[in-house]
Amino acid sequence: MSAPAEVLAVRGLSKSFPGVRALDDVDLTLRPGEVHALIGENGAGKSTLIKLLTGVHRPDAGEITFQGRKVSFGTPLEAQKASISTIYQEVNLIPLLSVARNLFLGREPRNRLGLLDFARMHREAAETLRTYGVRVDVRQPLRTLGVGAQQMVALARAVATDARIVIMDEPTSSLEPREVETLFSVIRRLRDDGIAVVYVSHRLDELYAVCDTVTVLRDGRRVHHGPLAGLDRLALVSTMLGRELGEVRTEGVTKFAGDHRIADSQPVLDAEGLTVPHKLHGVSVRIRPGEVVGLGGLLGSGRTETAKAISGALPVRSGNVTVAGVPLRGGSTAAAIRAGISLLPEDRKSEGIVPGLSVRENIALAALPRLSRFGLVSEARLDRIVDTFVKRLRIKASSPHQKVGELSGGNQQKVLLARWLAMTPKVLLLDEPTRGIDVGAKAEVQKLVDELAADGLGVLLISSDLEELIEGSDRVVVLKDGAVVGELTGDDVTEDELMRTIAGDVPAPDVAKGVTTDG
Repeated sequence: MSAPAEVLAVRGLSKSFPGVRALDDVDLTLRPGEVHALIGENGAGKSTLIKLLTGVHRPDAGEITFQGRKVSFGTPLEAQKASISTIYQEVNLIPLLSVARNLFLGREPRNRLGLLDFARMHREAAETLRTYGVRVDVRQPLRTLGVGAQQMVALARAVATDARIVIMDEPTSSLEPREVETLFSVIRRLRDDGIAVVYVSHRLDELYAVCDTVTVLRDGRRVHHGPLAGLDRLALVSTMLGRELGEVRTEGVTKFAGDHRIADSQPVLDAEGLTVPHKLHGVSVRIRPGEVVGLGGLLGSGRTETAKAISGALPVRSGNVTVAGVPLRGGSTAAAIRAGISLLPEDRKSEGIVPGLSVRENIALAALPRLSRFGLVSEARLDRIVDTFVKRLRIKASSPHQKVGELSGGNQQKVLLARWLAMTPKVLLLDEPTRGIDVGAKAEVQKLVDELAADGLGVLLISSDLEELIEGSDRVVVLKDGAVVGELTGDDVTEDELMRTIAGDVPAPDVAKGVTTDG
């Protein structure tokens, strides 16, 4: 019996944006009834590939063949009309319309007079959603439902459009365990009906539960394609991260954090049992003065969410944070800053710098309340602080009055560091501090982090660069699916052990309690 024909074939797809080659000569094939995992870390090219398939972007090179003919979709609507449906991580429906109207949007049933047949629409909507485990009044506005129920409505709508391909981008990010099981049953039903599914997820358990085939992207290139059943978890993690087990020799490695004098005193930060629905599940992290604690894990493991929960940028359902023995009250970023917690965010362009303001103004932003008296800011004191940090961090600018948007990525990152160091923090949370900056600037930032820790600052380091994480940390707390699954200390702080822990190949001490040790 011959293999079924391809429903989709992508050949040599490439796409560049200013300064970035997002996709480089990528191939992808989908067969009817195949559940195909598309995975990779941040910047791997997954989102770009999906946008090319669905008409959001046009490729620079390569071709897409759908059901035997070459296609070039100009808009997502064209792709949808051609029977390619996409379910995004963020629900993209209309909150003010009813559940039924959202489900039937663009294909509403009508009576003999051409008018909307609401009775039929409500009846069929309720029947459809019941098969997805959603029992609600379909006449009420979509916004009245929980996020998980809204996601199931989006799924039902995508499947109901006679799709031949359904692309699911992190579909379980807002679902409860019961809803996840319903989703899996729907995926299996789609497979049985001959519909191809592209499943994008960072959760390894989900991939192995429902996917037949896997394509791994890294830095815009396809680095692996084949059956998922023949690929063990450790090999999959190694492929995603681009590091072979045993590839890196750890003997003689000089750790950036190796010479820290870690104070044998109470923790400067003690975060216990941080829980955020669908994001974090009882995460605990403890940092002592002068210690650099790394957060390891794949994309979506909860690293950024942990930093934001500690800093008050992400509200927690339960858990508590203590800074230098004093409980953090208020649960806000302002309260965290007053307590001595500073966060350097992952996305410096949208969450950090203000490009149109000067270097001086960007550094001063957080400190202005402390520098003002009766609403007036001491310009001389401000100039002294800015000058101090420009020199200490070796920020390269024509003057403190140069717009920060004109600086290199590395110098923009240093300006952000200067802003938070001007607050004299006790704890510094660094989320991908060297992403997108050149090798020289990266080394300078790493050296600066080491100097700060040597001065007694507690540092939480998040990095997708395994070498940077391992060499820069005294301990590494490993996260997976929003929970602590292990901790590496001493001689176990190696890339091999980190990949094994992420893949679940080693027992994880203290996981049941969700508490990390002092190391």
